[in-house]
Amino acid sequence: MSARRRLRTQLTLLYAVPFLASGAILVSIPILQGRESSPVGLGVGPPPVAPVPGPDLARVVTASAAGLAAMGLVALVLGWLIAGRFLRPLRGITATARDISASNLHRRLGRTGRNDEFTELAATLDDLFGRLEASFTSQRNFVANASHELRTPLTAQRALLQVALADPEVTVEGLRAVGRDVLDLGAAQERLIDALLTLATGEQGVEHREPFDLAEVADAVVAGRRDDARRRDLALRVRLGAAPATGDRRLVESLVANLVDNALRHNTPGGHVELGTATVDGRATLTVRNTGAVIPPAELERLFQPFQRLGAQRLGHSGGHGLGLAIVRAIATAHGATLVPAAPPEGGLAIEVRFG
Repeated sequence: MSARRRLRTQLTLLYAVPFLASGAILVSIPILQGRESSPVGLGVGPPPVAPVPGPDLARVVTASAAGLAAMGLVALVLGWLIAGRFLRPLRGITATARDISASNLHRRLGRTGRNDEFTELAATLDDLFGRLEASFTSQRNFVANASHELRTPLTAQRALLQVALADPEVTVEGLRAVGRDVLDLGAAQERLIDALLTLATGEQGVEHREPFDLAEVADAVVAGRRDDARRRDLALRVRLGAAPATGDRRLVESLVANLVDNALRHNTPGGHVELGTATVDGRATLTVRNTGAVIPPAELERLFQPFQRLGAQRLGHSGGHGLGLAIVRAIATAHGATLVPAAPPEGGLAIEVRFG
């Protein structure tokens, strides 16, 4: 028996059994009254003889029993029909949801025609299907972009090697140059794979949490990037206040590193990067601001999608793959942190991460 049949049977019994129990109690009342009306002896003379129910009482009991049986049958039939009508919207929701999940996530259940719990269930499932559709679309785009990003250096490596092999007058120095280029492309592939692994790890969530100071994590990240800031002619301004938090220290360090690297790459010569930590309203807070090109507010959200970059200045020469801010969002979400980005009108980017 299917789950729908079992539920319909349960609703039928839920309707019919109380009715039958009430009828049985009503039928038993004349019998009990008849027994209580029998005379009680006073201790003198022979014991009284138990009275035999009269024809009226017997007739009432018989009619009541017959009526109870008939009404019990009617109650079962009516309960079955009422339960079926009550479950009809649920059957429609189940069939449509099964069809949507199997073939077409673009469809939606819509309203069931009544403003009740079934309508709320349909709206909840529609929200779920919307999130699933967005997730699957994002996954397909991610796989396509990752394949493209991984194929590009492989194609370049193959082209370099084919050109070197096809040149009959190639010199040792020329081969060395080709080898260096191939190594550079291999290093770029390694960085991309590491970024993809970090993104996947961040999206899995945090299994083991440990206490740490966000200021110490930020200080360690900044110490390894001061030389890079000088090479780019950027001023690195740091204000670190105590900011105790809990989580995966390694992932949080990756979050801070990606924010700082993003601020250094997508900047302008002579600009600056500001990094600060503090405890605000009991929450450890990290703030990273940088100068740079003006970012349209409508494009701000797209920066946090994998392999998304803005403008030609964010392509190729930046050395990134468009995964840095996607990694930041994944790690922040895994820690239950709030990510607050802003695009100042004078240019650049400001990102605040508030840990719980």
